[in-house]
Amino acid sequence: MTTRSESGHGLSAIMSERRQLINFAYRLLGSLAEAEDVVQETYARWYAMSRQQQDVIESPGAWLTRVAGRICLDVLGSARARRERYVGEWIPEPLPERTEWISARPGGATVDPADWVTLDESVNMAFLVVLESMTPAERVAFILHDVFCHSFAEVAEIVGRTPAACRQLASSARRRIRESQSPASPTAQQARIVRGFKQAWEAKDIDALIGLLDPDAMAIADGGGLAITFLRPIEGGEQIARAWVEIAERRPGNMTFLERTVNGQPGLVAQQDGVTVTVFAFEVAGDRIKHIWAVRNPEKLRRWTTG
Repeated sequence: MTTRSESGHGLSAIMSERRQLINFAYRLLGSLAEAEDVVQETYARWYAMSRQQQDVIESPGAWLTRVAGRICLDVLGSARARRERYVGEWIPEPLPERTEWISARPGGATVDPADWVTLDESVNMAFLVVLESMTPAERVAFILHDVFCHSFAEVAEIVGRTPAACRQLASSARRRIRESQSPASPTAQQARIVRGFKQAWEAKDIDALIGLLDPDAMAIADGGGLAITFLRPIEGGEQIARAWVEIAERRPGNMTFLERTVNGQPGLVAQQDGVTVTVFAFEVAGDRIKHIWAVRNPEKLRRWTTG
């Protein structure tokens, strides 16, 4: 983080924190749109202060992180109630490789590099889904300490608990991650399996699909009431394979499937007349697919398409 002595509280130094804040808020909220809103509100609070108030802040970067963290806690609290009213399952917003980002802003302006999210293991879809099962305080403590390397004393200032309590929150979150995630397969192996799944799906080869799916695999779709999809998770490799063959049978002639990176890992994208209509993320363990997440809510696909 930028210190007071380094920045002189200049505009460039303050704005240089933007990418870090976007990365932090996206991991907490699972929504880039909400993360951008949080960062905008954080900066609004900074510039609402007088110069004298700003000058007494020794580390503007730390101040911005504290404020963003507290705003995220409020957003997470209200998000739970909103998601109870959500139509179907809620899946975090998927992100493409930065080179493939298409601006969601009117006029198709180039995406600011400060808005890019670093795609590492802390943003793969399986990881983000586990974060959804945590309490807001657990998520903030874990992300700040384990991902962004803040001390528990710093975490305590944001969460409003003691450092010891924050240590327990992070430990609980860490345990949830260990219990829910299998060791990740090498990226090249994941890509091979996802490619095989795509080929079997296009060929409507149910036996090949079953062979690529874990017997206890689960598929979850998110249409948000704005796109047609299955509302409840599909459980079992054979059931998923049959459902995917049925989807292939109804596939429009102008739909294509493309191999793309989704949240830093091999995935698939369905495009209709060049417009992205579905993004598929996968969790691969060994040589089998354990989870498929299909995002069809168009509000979550703005980074993928201009349509």
